[in-house]
Amino acid sequence: MNDYFPYDYPLYRPPSEARSQIFQITLGCSQNHCTFCGMYKTKRFRLRPIAEVRSEIARIPVPHRENIKRVFLADGDALIYPQAGLIEILDLLGGTFPDLNRVGIYASPSSLQSKSVAELALLREKKLRILYFGLESGDEQTLSAVNKGFTPVEMLDLCRKAQMAGLKLSVTAILGLAGQERSLEHARATAHWITMLSPEFFSLLTMFQRHNDDFLRSITLQTNGGIIQEALEIVRHLNPQKTILRSNHVSNILNLTGSYPKDREKIIGEAEQALFQAKQHPAWFNEVPDYSETIF
Repeated sequence: MNDYFPYDYPLYRPPSEARSQIFQITLGCSQNHCTFCGMYKTKRFRLRPIAEVRSEIARIPVPHRENIKRVFLADGDALIYPQAGLIEILDLLGGTFPDLNRVGIYASPSSLQSKSVAELALLREKKLRILYFGLESGDEQTLSAVNKGFTPVEMLDLCRKAQMAGLKLSVTAILGLAGQERSLEHARATAHWITMLSPEFFSLLTMFQRHNDDFLRSITLQTNGGIIQEALEIVRHLNPQKTILRSNHVSNILNLTGSYPKDREKIIGEAEQALFQAKQHPAWFNEVPDYSETIF
């Protein structure tokens, strides 16, 4: 269902949006200064005109429209789209796809800052139901080092605004982001931040190489064993009210899935077992993983 028009590549979407119809309403990322992230470094950010988006929506053949249940709006930080235009796009989607039940979108601190609770609630009424938010780390020093542009406290307040509007949040953090230097602080602060927010979903990714060589050279890269230890430190200190944890991204070497608090002990046990098994292979344990983008 994604072959009716050419996309502007590279194109990214969360793993959970694999079966969603994707429309690019922005190109690139409005907050493209984070040193660790090279996803959109080859693109210049711009808003796509409503007319272009309307044309692409209309291009979906009528017989296929009833099959589209979910839509994902790309590129990075598409929530930054001006409110009136975003409402118009959501109305177009709702009017075109009769069985549409959910629209998802990437959100940044900047885009959440640009919307009021009332505006976010109106978007939810138009079937925007889930925001994908990159926390990266709950550690203020780590965030400063990667030029995120916001503190953990500021991001917590912005995400709570989205919760007040009734929107679901899927938050991601990055294993290895702090290097070996601040691994412990990064892990514990991230777990504390997620515990404070209790988002519907929390996902772990692992640091990888993509147009970010200068950043990778600025830290002591984590080893395989260090990545597992960092993941264990997070799940041990994580205690949200109700959050689904996933670490099934292709970049990860440890796959953990479950719900907090129900599966907390099981998840911790799996991470502990993984660490124990990894230590049986010292050469691999102390080896730096392949941070190359070829894993994608």
